[in-house]
Amino acid sequence: MASVLITGGTGLVGTAVKTLLEAKGYQVVLLTRSTTPIKGQAHWDINAGIIDAAAIAAADYIIHLAGAGVADKRWSSARKQEILDSRTKSSALLVKALHETPNKVKAVISASAIGWYGPDQNSNNNNGHEGAQGFVETDPSYPDFLGTTCAAWEASIAPITSNEPGLQKRLVCLRTGIVLSKQGGALKEFLKPLAVRMAAVLGNGKQMISWIDVRDLAKMFVYAIEHENLSGSYNAVAPAPVSNKTLTQKLAKVLYGKFYITTYVPSFVLKIMLGEMSIEVLKSTTVSAQKIQDAGFVFDYPEITKSLSTLDL
Repeated sequence: MASVLITGGTGLVGTAVKTLLEAKGYQVVLLTRSTTPIKGQAHWDINAGIIDAAAIAAADYIIHLAGAGVADKRWSSARKQEILDSRTKSSALLVKALHETPNKVKAVISASAIGWYGPDQNSNNNNGHEGAQGFVETDPSYPDFLGTTCAAWEASIAPITSNEPGLQKRLVCLRTGIVLSKQGGALKEFLKPLAVRMAAVLGNGKQMISWIDVRDLAKMFVYAIEHENLSGSYNAVAPAPVSNKTLTQKLAKVLYGKFYITTYVPSFVLKIMLGEMSIEVLKSTTVSAQKIQDAGFVFDYPEITKSLSTLDL
């Protein structure tokens, strides 16, 4: 089977993608910062501009997931720069390596995020509603931190498609929503107050969450490899976004049935705790999955109850 080179392959999404690829018989190589990579790994150093040329030459496909976690730390100026640089510099290094190294890469599948879009504008207080159509891929990026970061991220990998030697690759950018996984990520934060049977709704709870089950997301990356008709940007979100309140209460119900208490965390408390990041926690962003569905992708976990009830929480 084909060889797939993955950046950011040890993270939540990368681990799921690697597992699925190997189950399907692909040879997977992870790029790592370690200077003594083990079997199945190859060295790169983004800041030093170093990447294993042999790994580039051997790859049939590249899945690009590298990037500092957006929600891992409070957003200081330095942290925001790190979030941006970790994405754009890693993309630039891949472009440079492919341009300079004879290769057989057929396609590059790059992560992006629905941070591209701003808040919903179809109701009062920027709150969406369940069943709304949502943002589509042709909508412009929003001029806030995440919007400009996602725009720079996609622009930094776009030269992959240019006519320069070694490039001319098919490029797919998957704008990923909130990823649900029992291994961590956003769901871990929702589960913390539920340890004491408290379903903690954030703000008024009306803000829409465009989510995706990690199993569907991994499947979508592989689908993008295997279907040459895919190119450009696609929203990697389930077709049924839900409100913060709905997600919180559905999760509580899966865990405890009727035996939980719903509580509300006021917006001002979140602003004190999270600083600028609270804007994203309270923002309602309804995103459409229609384009990827029209491309033939079928979700195994299209609605929230099926996803949460099968994650073995």
